[in-house]
Amino acid sequence: MDRLSGKVAVVTGASAGIGLAIAKELLRQNMTVVGLARRKSLMEERLGGGIIKSGEFRAIECDVSKEESVKEAFRQIERDLGALHVLINNAGIFRLNSLADADIKDIREQIDVNVLGLVHCSREAIRIMKDKDLEGHIVNMNSIQGHRVHTVPGLNFNVYSATKHAVTAITETLQKELLGGKIRVTSISPGVVKSEIFEETNVDKSEYSHYPTLNSSDVAEAVAFILSRPQHVQITEMTIRPLGELI
Repeated sequence: MDRLSGKVAVVTGASAGIGLAIAKELLRQNMTVVGLARRKSLMEERLGGGIIKSGEFRAIECDVSKEESVKEAFRQIERDLGALHVLINNAGIFRLNSLADADIKDIREQIDVNVLGLVHCSREAIRIMKDKDLEGHIVNMNSIQGHRVHTVPGLNFNVYSATKHAVTAITETLQKELLGGKIRVTSISPGVVKSEIFEETNVDKSEYSHYPTLNSSDVAEAVAFILSRPQHVQITEMTIRPLGELI
């Protein structure tokens, strides 16, 4: 993990769930971690003030669905830190209505965050990495829903699966566009993860307590493993599922 020490990583959606776990893990690897999320105070409460005794944490309020908000955040990162080595595109949301019944506002919000947010952040990160001639790594938090549409009894994912299929395609597109350069791109596709995203969508967790699940820390440890591979190694896709998952 020495290759990570002292490097700068940006983690979107770092205030909770998988993003919070990834930020903690990268801080343990002695990285400088910049968290981007709408809830800056929550990031500072959970990650600031030397709570994780290794790397340095900085929080920036940012709505990844808004292009100008993303540009301003990355301008600040470039100005204050001068470099960017890792981008973890983790921010994501889903709304549990059927496609036929979903409010168009909920549809747009998922596309704006899950797809356009990832594109906004990737473009800014690539610009900095190329300008500084750095070895960079972009990790896109995908899902098993991004490879085929899985059915979960009682849950309707409307366009969520479509947004994750877009992440699969965007990841492969970036890999091809960046071929021959110093920037690696990886997609991580977890199965069901126990995280706050379910609470935010009012899912009754008791109905799914018997389902095998991953912990956010499982995904975070996988991210650290991927980032620590030698520069000539690009893990293009990693799928992580809890043992016994049937969906």
